[in-house]
Amino acid sequence: MRNSHKLSNRSRNQGVVLFISLVMLLILTIMGVSTVQTTTLEFRMAGNDYDSLLAFQAAESALRDAEDFLDGVTSIVNFTSTGTSGLWTVADLGDPSRWEAAGVWTGANSIVATTAVAGVADQPRFIIEHAASVIREENAYLIEDPYGSSATDRMEIFRVTARGVGGTASTRVLLQSTYGRILD
Repeated sequence: MRNSHKLSNRSRNQGVVLFISLVMLLILTIMGVSTVQTTTLEFRMAGNDYDSLLAFQAAESALRDAEDFLDGVTSIVNFTSTGTSGLWTVADLGDPSRWEAAGVWTGANSIVATTAVAGVADQPRFIIEHAASVIREENAYLIEDPYGSSATDRMEIFRVTARGVGGTASTRVLLQSTYGRILD
């Protein structure tokens, strides 16, 4: 009788050890699944961050190309309200901005940047808007000078809007800069 009592306690102890082992295994499984989910989330966040940086760099590249393009502009005649070849006049007050118009980033409504960017879903594009003509007040007495002084008192102001796309078409960045220069 004494041996059977010891055997009964021993099998009860082994049942408790099995139960505790299963609980520990469950806790470790939950921790492992949580770690995998956290790692996956962080991996996606890093990918999205890379994608947005790629789009930003593409837009920055398009801004530089647009400024280079403006260095060769000699007249504001080609800037129209219909956006001939990506050259626009500024929208009237109360009208939607040009860069928000439907179809502005396709076809001839915008200009494809000359510097190609690798790894993007779509090459960067830009539009240029003629914003204003500014006459410098300190030289106003020289304007329309009958004695032939040059008309270098007029500075043309342009707004450049560049759009960059990341590795996926859903990641887009718009950048703007204002550029002024005296046309020859």
